[in-house]
Amino acid sequence: MLVGYMRVSTADERQSVDLQRDALMAAGVDERHFYQDHASGARDDRPGLKACLAYLKAGDTLVVWKLDRLGRSLPHLLEVMGDLRKRGVAFRSLTEAMDSGTPHGELLFSLFGALAQFERQLTRERVIAGLAAAKRRGRRGGRPTAIGGEQLEQITAALDGGASKASVCRSFKIARSTLIDTLERTGWQRPAK
Repeated sequence: MLVGYMRVSTADERQSVDLQRDALMAAGVDERHFYQDHASGARDDRPGLKACLAYLKAGDTLVVWKLDRLGRSLPHLLEVMGDLRKRGVAFRSLTEAMDSGTPHGELLFSLFGALAQFERQLTRERVIAGLAAAKRRGRRGGRPTAIGGEQLEQITAALDGGASKASVCRSFKIARSTLIDTLERTGWQRPAK
């Protein structure tokens, strides 16, 4: 079954899906199988696209007028293409003459898969390099510590003096889980009596 997806960037009346609708109908998509959105391609919360992707099943073909109607960013487009391929759904873009049901289209589909893997590797390398650069500058990633410096010294002194964890939490206005996590991280042990 052919399923069509259409998108225009704004919800105002200046943009219309008529051109896309006509092209999809000429390609053989039944009007009952049209899905559309009036939203930017960069948005992740496109209800029409979500419904369209949920409706597709193995053996179906997703048809779009132009590749950029499906997604504007390469990572998102690669993610959608990879999902379609795993599910056994073909893809056709009318303007670019891309059809995964043909040998040429299958090659392009394979290239999209390779590009997706390459993009994931590049992202991973950038993250690792960024963390290493931050570490060299003395910066630590992650959330800032909830209890630090002088307050931690006051808390450990109170606990060393025999105060209970519950009373320390009330006095310093901190959550018990935060106190326990901080004490574990710093290696604090209750002094032996």
